Amino acid sequence: MGLKIKKSKTQEVWAIIPARSGSKGVPDKNIMELGGVPLLAYSILAAKNCSNISRVIVSTDSIEYKEIALKFGAEVPFLRPIEISNDSSTDLEFFQHCLKWFRDKSLTFPEFFVHLRPTTPIRKPEIIDESILSFIDSEYTALRSVHKMNETSYKTFEVENGKLKMLFNGGFDIEKTILPRQSFPATFNPNGYVDIIRTNMIDAGIIHGDNVQAFITDLSYEIDEKSDFDYLEYLISKNPKIVSGLLSPKY
Repeated sequence: MGLKIKKSKTQEVWAIIPARSGSKGVPDKNIMELGGVPLLAYSILAAKNCSNISRVIVSTDSIEYKEIALKFGAEVPFLRPIEISNDSSTDLEFFQHCLKWFRDKSLTFPEFFVHLRPTTPIRKPEIIDESILSFIDSEYTALRSVHKMNETSYKTFEVENGKLKMLFNGGFDIEKTILPRQSFPATFNPNGYVDIIRTNMIDAGIIHGDNVQAFITDLSYEIDEKSDFDYLEYLISKNPKIVSGLLSPKY
């Protein structure tokens, strides 16, 4: 898109954690307890344990969520309007609302936001720090974390008029898809482990742009459905070390 990348003078980085209350698929998903702790708390404490994050902001429309966020050490300087807190609301809207709030108060804000979704609770702060250091002096427009897919998406289909159609090239001759997966390029899923956003991109009306750094992580667990939550609870019950060290700040 040809946007000029600004280099930060201070390289200050804040975390922003979106936590709206109106989830329909799993009601109050963002504050469901995982291992006895609200889901939102995992993202807050991961950010607070990062050496390269100076402030942790939660964007929520809920007084209840605000109180939980404050309890675990985040800042909640504003409440997000209801009209941008529904199922069709976009990430761009809550970012724009955040920047407008700071501008309206004549307050400063950073060049970089680390975007941490509560629905990816299991993160290592040192990995988030690594992503920040790899990005802030780069020419990338944004950073997104991904992990390698078990099965390449080159073998996936759409269905058109009852027939299988290859997703990657739109063809109906699917013989190539029975080749070994090693015959195809690796493909990757975005996983919500960490995204890094430039505020000047938000001002341009976009989140990521067209020069996005791929930050590859190990398999990361996202909670979208109740079954995802149950599976992660099961993993924690079998191996509590998955979350040991994540639930208290270093300071």
